[in-house]
Amino acid sequence: MKTPSAALLVFCSIAVAQPNSLTPAETNSGWILLFDGKTMNHWVDPRKSTPPGDGWIIEDDCLKAKAHPHITEDLFSDQTYRDFELVFDWKISPAGNSGVKYRIQDHLWVPRPPAAKEKFEGQVERAFANRITERPEKGQDYVVGFEYQMTDDSSNGDAKSNPKHTAGALYDMVAPSSGASRPVGEFNHSRIVVRGNHVEHWLNDVKVVDSSLDSPDALAGIQKRWAAAPHVYELLSKQPHKDCPISLQNHGNDAWFRNIKIHRL
Repeated sequence: MKTPSAALLVFCSIAVAQPNSLTPAETNSGWILLFDGKTMNHWVDPRKSTPPGDGWIIEDDCLKAKAHPHITEDLFSDQTYRDFELVFDWKISPAGNSGVKYRIQDHLWVPRPPAAKEKFEGQVERAFANRITERPEKGQDYVVGFEYQMTDDSSNGDAKSNPKHTAGALYDMVAPSSGASRPVGEFNHSRIVVRGNHVEHWLNDVKVVDSSLDSPDALAGIQKRWAAAPHVYELLSKQPHKDCPISLQNHGNDAWFRNIKIHRL
């Protein structure tokens, strides 16, 4: 067997991007690296808030959503995006649930329900009616936006109950056309493309969603879930905001993100 030449090895090392970096071709095409593997640059760091957030850390060259934090909150980009292509790698903990949200219309603190039987949608509507203006020491910051779903489809109860809640779905609105996720614990590669209201979700190089944010399926999903929360229904169905941050979701489970890159369209 012939040994690869030194020139070939150098070529391969140049051609293949290192983790959390851009290739020369990506740089020349206008891609932006949103995570360098070491810092919270390009993100609003909740650890610097008062009181400080405990839901996000940097671990093993990944942005990690921590399970069961005192403050459950997404990690928001520090810039807004209208039309874009976003790529990222992710893995989820066993039975875990997370996601990436875009076209974010609002986010607000949801207080604990006064009664255990109150549905979450009712809690969110009550949060709009009695908006919390100061950051609490404990609580959940709920993000009103469209979600690329990330789950352990084999064990997560939400995913097993509804195909519109499985990995790659436009959550609650459009189910993925095929199951393309890798086994839990392995990294998946995802891509989101947004042009106007048209959206594509890709999972491990398979296009699993090709729809629009105002399609009949999307609007039916919004109506079905948020009929009891007219504030959310109005925001998602009409989308008054187009230039929005994106967010990495903390859903109370461990989740890891890396190789996060975005390109404005």
